[in-house]
Amino acid sequence: MAAKKKPTKKQTDQKSSGRDDFFENFARITSDLTGSAWAFLVALGVIIIWGVSGPLFGYSDTWQLVINTGTTIITFLMVFIIQHTQNKDTRALQLKLDELIRTTEGAHNAFLDLEGLSDVELCKIQERYRELAEQSRKDLRAGKKDTHKPDLKTENFDIAR
Repeated sequence: MAAKKKPTKKQTDQKSSGRDDFFENFARITSDLTGSAWAFLVALGVIIIWGVSGPLFGYSDTWQLVINTGTTIITFLMVFIIQHTQNKDTRALQLKLDELIRTTEGAHNAFLDLEGLSDVELCKIQERYRELAEQSRKDLRAGKKDTHKPDLKTENFDIAR
């Protein structure tokens, strides 16, 4: 008996890419359709029909189970579609912001890929920006301009680390 050949990495990547492409298209189409006014009206119609049919089925446990099971299954599946769409949108938005930072004269390139930092590091950066915003508001109240660019380095925060 001949031994089966193991697929190459390229073959495996192509197969997985095909599955990824299918899910990508499915998620995009599903997201577009379920986010439409028509989808809302269909869902509303199903609920109205279900509610009106209650007396026909004597408001039985089976009647209640139908809507509970249906909505649970749809919700469970939609969580993955929504999460996939959110991840893709967030990644694209982050890349656009990174490109703006990269191409803006005087911008800190150290701010590229901030999403890779820990929550503690992000909180330190956020706190420094709160301090800068508060100082700028004080300057505005005092009649000063708030368009200067203060140095981001302080004893508690160093973007260059």
